[in-house]
Amino acid sequence: MALLFALSIPVYPFCADADADAEARDYRFSDAHLHFVDYFQASDGPAALIAAMDAAQVDHAMLTGMSVVKKWAESEPQRPEFVFGDDAAVYWYSLTDVIVARGVLSLPAAQRARLHPFICGFNPTDKNAVDHVRRLLEWYPGLWQGIGEITTRHDDLTALTDGEPARANHPALDPVYALAAEHELPVLIHSNITSVRMKEPLYLEEFEEAIAKHPRTRFIWAHAGTSAAINRRIDLEFLDDEIERLLQAYPNLWIDLSWTVLDEYLLESGDDVNSHWLRIIERHPDRFMLGSDLIGSFDKLSEKLTAYEGLLDALSPQDAKRVARDNFLSVLPPSARAK
Repeated sequence: MALLFALSIPVYPFCADADADAEARDYRFSDAHLHFVDYFQASDGPAALIAAMDAAQVDHAMLTGMSVVKKWAESEPQRPEFVFGDDAAVYWYSLTDVIVARGVLSLPAAQRARLHPFICGFNPTDKNAVDHVRRLLEWYPGLWQGIGEITTRHDDLTALTDGEPARANHPALDPVYALAAEHELPVLIHSNITSVRMKEPLYLEEFEEAIAKHPRTRFIWAHAGTSAAINRRIDLEFLDDEIERLLQAYPNLWIDLSWTVLDEYLLESGDDVNSHWLRIIERHPDRFMLGSDLIGSFDKLSEKLTAYEGLLDALSPQDAKRVARDNFLSVLPPSARAK
């Protein structure tokens, strides 16, 4: 009994210190996935965004438009209120990048420095797409710090989009990826790992071919290849193993944990962190980043990002800081990387 008592003594101070460390943490964030506008190209505006960032302790934010806009079809009796509110199509909308640029440039320099605009307003199945990116880089020199969110496989949204389905390895995107590497711009891409009814990584080969073919391009995989429509129908039991395999194979890949990843995969019942996902993040602490994936309205920014605090508390303080804030900054062009 004496030996058992002696061995147990160090345990209690250690647990107390760990609890105190978690309670003492005050996280600062970079939002790695934020849309300035919604599917109708409407926005609360740049002043509201900065105010929301201040309230949510967000030091920096990736800022992108919305590459498609929802059509109000003649056959619909009223204007839709959401992208999936009726059967009308969406179509590619290049003006979204100008809306983002005008919003950012309307701010004082100190506030502009906290925003990191990405170009997204092109059709990823159009071999002219790279011309749009070049044009924006010329029109707004020094403004753009990334490309995306490029929308490829996206279940219901793909079904509503006019034209052929976009995919990560479409020939139209090869020159876009090459231009991104030339200018050291990261690429945020939405590419579902599978369809809404297939319990296998149906589309993973498309995404993997793109990142393998362009090793000098830094890719951020939006939502780790998941979507709400997929999660409603199937359990991606293979997802964590595929994520780890890809991270080991491709040093040019980062994982965005926004939108559909937290509740479905990172957390288990009772808000406990999934141990397998936690080990993967601990083995690759410089390869994961957080995002709100808000679209045009920013009042829930704090709610979206503080939801990750359970995950961050489970990591070491150094790794938590990387995931919460620093990893996103690390993929930006060198001139844009803030301290």
